[in-house]
Amino acid sequence: MKKAMSRSDRLFEWGIDAFLIGVLVVTLVPMWYVAMVSLLPFGKSPSLFLPPWEWSFASYAQLIFQPTIWQATLNSLILTFGGVAISLTLTVMAAYPLSRRELPGRGFIVGLILFTFLFNAGLIPTFLVVKDLGLLNSYWAVLLNGAVSVYNLLVMKTFFQSLPESLEEAARIDGANDWQILRHVVLPLSRPILLTIGLFYGVANWNNFFEPILFLSDRNLMPLPVVLRDILTGLNVAEYVEGGAAQAAPAEALKMAAVVLITLPMLLVYPWIQRYFTKGVLLGSVKE
Repeated sequence: MKKAMSRSDRLFEWGIDAFLIGVLVVTLVPMWYVAMVSLLPFGKSPSLFLPPWEWSFASYAQLIFQPTIWQATLNSLILTFGGVAISLTLTVMAAYPLSRRELPGRGFIVGLILFTFLFNAGLIPTFLVVKDLGLLNSYWAVLLNGAVSVYNLLVMKTFFQSLPESLEEAARIDGANDWQILRHVVLPLSRPILLTIGLFYGVANWNNFFEPILFLSDRNLMPLPVVLRDILTGLNVAEYVEGGAAQAAPAEALKMAAVVLITLPMLLVYPWIQRYFTKGVLLGSVKE
C-alpha cells in the first residue's frame, strides 16, 4: 500500500520539479535559438521563433556539399574512432592490473598516476616531445597525446575491483591465465563501464580542437571543430561556402548550421548509450 506523502514532502518534490524544469529551459533555449537561426532565410533577422513555412535549408546545403567539410568530417571520424580504440585499450590494460590487490607496488604506481593528474608537464615540453618523436603534422600526435585520462582510469579500476573475486578464482581453477580472465570474464561483465568511458573519450576526441591546432599544420588534416572555429570567427569562410552563399543564406545562418552539423552526431549517439551511462558511472564510482 502506497504511503501518503506529507505536505512538506509534496512541497519538496514540487521544488525539485520546478528546479529541473528551470534547468531544462536554460539548456534548451540556446539550442532552440541556434536551430532557428540556422534555418533563417535571406533577408530575415535572427529570432527565437520562426514559422515552419519560412524555414530555409540553404545554409545546410551550402555546408554539406563542400568538399572541405567532408574532409574535415572524415578527419574527425578518424580521430574519434581511433582515439576511442586507443584510449579504451590503454585504459583497460592499465586499470585491470591496478585493480588486483596482489600487484607489487600497486599503491606507488597509483600515486605516480595521481601525480600526473595534479601536475602536468606543460604545453612547451609536451610540444617538444611530440616534435622529437617525429609525430608533428600527423594523426598520431593528436591520438597519442593524452590518450589515457587519469579520471577514467581510476573509475574503470574501481569498477574492476567491484567484480566478485569468486569469478576470477573459478576461472583460475579451470586453468585460465590473466589474459584469458580479462578477455573472457572481466570484459564481458564490463559493458556498462566500457560504453560509458568510451562515450567520455568519444566526446572529448570529437570536440578536440586545441591539439589539432597545436600539432597539425596541414589543413587537409584539420577536424570539424577547427573548421567550426574558422567559420564562427570569420576566418577563411570562403573556403567552406560557395561564392554566392551570402546571397542564399545569412552569415549567421551559416555559422549556426555549422554548429548544428557538428553537434548532431553526439546528440544522436547519446540516447542510444544513455541506459549504460548512469549505471557505468555509478558502478565505477563506488569503492567497496
